[in-house]
Amino acid sequence: MFERDLKELLAVEGSLEAEIIKSKLESFAIPVLLQYEAVGRIFGITMNGLGKVKILVPESFLEEARKVLAE
Repeated sequence: MFERDLKELLAVEGSLEAEIIKSKLESFAIPVLLQYEAVGRIFGITMNGLGKVKILVPESFLEEARKVLAE
């Protein structure tokens, strides 16, 4: 999985929600990379966008990932 092939599926506030979504997608064999906002990750701040986590998947899995999350 190369970063240039990754597309943003969605962004959430906080690592807990991101980890839950990642686990669900991975249970369907969809590769996932979480991209954290650095300041929020270091200090544990999850407000005003500082806890933003982007959920990235390979472009070839994007539609399947959307369907999995829609269920």
